[in-house]
Amino acid sequence: MIPIVAPVFGLFRRFGAALRRGWAEPDFRGWLYLVSLVVASGTIFYRAVEDWTWVDSVYFTVITLTTVGYGDLNPTTPGSKIFTIVYILIGIGLLVTFIERVARYAAEEHAAKRATRRNRKDQD
Repeated sequence: MIPIVAPVFGLFRRFGAALRRGWAEPDFRGWLYLVSLVVASGTIFYRAVEDWTWVDSVYFTVITLTTVGYGDLNPTTPGSKIFTIVYILIGIGLLVTFIERVARYAAEEHAAKRATRRNRKDQD
């Protein structure tokens, strides 16, 4: 199990670097705020309407927006089902766009580090 730790740690490090790089861009911050608002609104909705716990509400929100959909929680009221349909149609597009931005910043960060290493190697 130890050999898995290093790649996972590297993945989290790259994700953090991508977020730091993106944070400098107002457009990226806007997308982050929008995705946070969508997740928060879904969580609050399911907490209020379905009377789920906060953890279950955020859990359902995340597995719904990421299209995992384990099926262990389901909306039970017609209003919740309609909300979920609209929520999926809006939320998935927003989340995919945000993830694309994070991936782009991660790729740019990786390319910049490779260029720096290449320049150092060429200077030696």
